[in-house]
Amino acid sequence: MKGSNYLSGIIGLSKMTKKESTQTPKVSTPLQGQGGGSAARLDKWLWAARIFKTRTLAAAACKRGQVSVGGAQMKPSRMVKVGDVVDVRKPPVTYSFRILQAIEHRVGAKLIPEILENVTAPEQYELLEMNRISGFVGRARGTGRPTKKERRALDDFADTAADIPVFFSDFDFDLDEEEADS
Repeated sequence: MKGSNYLSGIIGLSKMTKKESTQTPKVSTPLQGQGGGSAARLDKWLWAARIFKTRTLAAAACKRGQVSVGGAQMKPSRMVKVGDVVDVRKPPVTYSFRILQAIEHRVGAKLIPEILENVTAPEQYELLEMNRISGFVGRARGTGRPTKKERRALDDFADTAADIPVFFSDFDFDLDEEEADS
């Protein structure tokens, strides 16, 4: 028995009375005590609002100038407040978010509508859709050789481009000169 008391003392467990064990624990709402104050660091807010996967990525995007608040590029340490509009450039789209709560601790995905409001223009989503539809446009410099799938897609594209008739090869450009002489 002495061993169990010793172990519970080390772990931080204490003997609970019967009354304490039957009471329901005090549960706070997810945003209470989470730094839901009036201001938060920009990089922490971007991470907490799940716009970036890690805080390091959020800070790097700020340093590269991909994040702006009110149209001005900001450092990661800039304090943002409720009502600010944050623009995040993730090519080819620029997303815009209005801050509803300035938090610095990451919350669950279900709580994001309480944290931010997406005010991205519909034209940006159309641009994203056009980019998806266009498919393979080109390879980024330094990405190496195309994969077998990409090479086949390029060959198919080149074959369909070769089947398109060229109207100007049969056209006689000398007609303009003959009309000018008459």
